[in-house]
Amino acid sequence: MHFETLLYDCQHHVATVTLNRPKVLNALNAKVLNELEELFAQISENSSIRAVLITGSGDRAFAAGADINELAKAGKAPNSPTGEQLALRGQNVFSLIETCGKPVIALINGFALGGGCELALACTMRLAADTAKLGQPEIKLGIMPGYGGTQRLPRLIGTSRALRLILTGDTIDATEALRIGLVDEVHPAADLLAKGHALATQIASAAPLSITGSLEAVRRGSHLDLHDALRVEAEIFGELCNSQDKTEGTAAFLEKRNPRWHGH
Repeated sequence: MHFETLLYDCQHHVATVTLNRPKVLNALNAKVLNELEELFAQISENSSIRAVLITGSGDRAFAAGADINELAKAGKAPNSPTGEQLALRGQNVFSLIETCGKPVIALINGFALGGGCELALACTMRLAADTAKLGQPEIKLGIMPGYGGTQRLPRLIGTSRALRLILTGDTIDATEALRIGLVDEVHPAADLLAKGHALATQIASAAPLSITGSLEAVRRGSHLDLHDALRVEAEIFGELCNSQDKTEGTAAFLEKRNPRWHGH
């Protein structure tokens, strides 16, 4: 697959997606969103992919935010989308990433600001370089987060902490992001890609249906009360118990050998 704004690679069931606009700190414009949508639609349908890494090219930025030139024209320039249309577009693409059925690990190798931070929030996990900087500075432009930041950030770190970041527009370093739960791990910048690959490879070694089922159970259950969420868990658990991979996994355990997953 060839893209203008993305690099793509897949090895040993792990796909790596790299935002590739280093001259503008991997800013998210319409072309990037279109290509992310196209790529993740294909990833979602590709049964050989079991985990995904997403990062930014260069050593300065994961994604420094939305493209300000496009934002400035919103609702004003002829044939330009309205602000609401821009927000819905970004939300739809990031929701596709969030629900693609594969764990997506953000490797935050520098600035993750505005839309870049929101992209990381849409991922399953977030690993950061010790040089990373994160924040939602939209308030300084007279707007607010529009690609899911006002919704995912409070769910991840709590309402008051999220509002502090949103209402001040402050940028925080990786250590503070780890302390408040915005990222899961912090590593030296030189080690970030290797650490991400190790985690993705470990996940990809599990049964594909178990990965997908676990993601679905957590995603669907997070919007329900406990009673209904437990029913979702039991439903998916039951489906997995009827799979060939469950038969293979239990047999391999009892026979003291490594399982051979089939994905059905």
